Amino acid sequence: MQHMLTNVTARYPRLNATYRFDQAEMRTVKCDPFADGAAYEMQFVLTDEQAKDLHQVCMQAYANAAALDQKRKWPEKPTNLPYKRLDDGTIVGKAKLKGAYGDDKTQPPKQVDAERKKLPDDFELTTGSTVNIAVVVVPYNSGSINGISLRLRAVQVLDLAEYEGAEDPFTSVSGGYTMSSSPSKA
Repeated sequence: MQHMLTNVTARYPRLNATYRFDQAEMRTVKCDPFADGAAYEMQFVLTDEQAKDLHQVCMQAYANAAALDQKRKWPEKPTNLPYKRLDDGTIVGKAKLKGAYGDDKTQPPKQVDAERKKLPDDFELTTGSTVNIAVVVVPYNSGSINGISLRLRAVQVLDLAEYEGAEDPFTSVSGGYTMSSSPSKA
């Protein structure tokens, strides 16, 4: 079931390449699309109203899937949902697309600007940007685990947040080295 999340706030988007969590480095790193756990992914912040709408869509998709599956018994409610409320009250959702399914590499989620113009392949969406996200709602039930996931299809950037790199902890030091005082090399 297709669904559109509108005017949500992007959080930790990783759409310019596939990424996976590296246990040795204890962080998410770029990787080959065929690497174990490789995916395009992003989180997004929802308002209470947006979360209610998404919950309704997810429950309807889950009920439909349970009704169509005659092979196994589905629990009345899904165990895993693609969103949660954090301790501070913020509601955060997650959507992803695997880098590959079997031997078939996936196409990255399409990224477009507000006028629907395709963004460059190396475009890096920033946390805090306002976006629309196209997803496919995917209910699942393997017998031991069940729930709903959101398969990422496309992102429309409505307002791009400025990139916030590491904070500069320093203050100006009078009389110290400056780029403008550096002798030029001839």
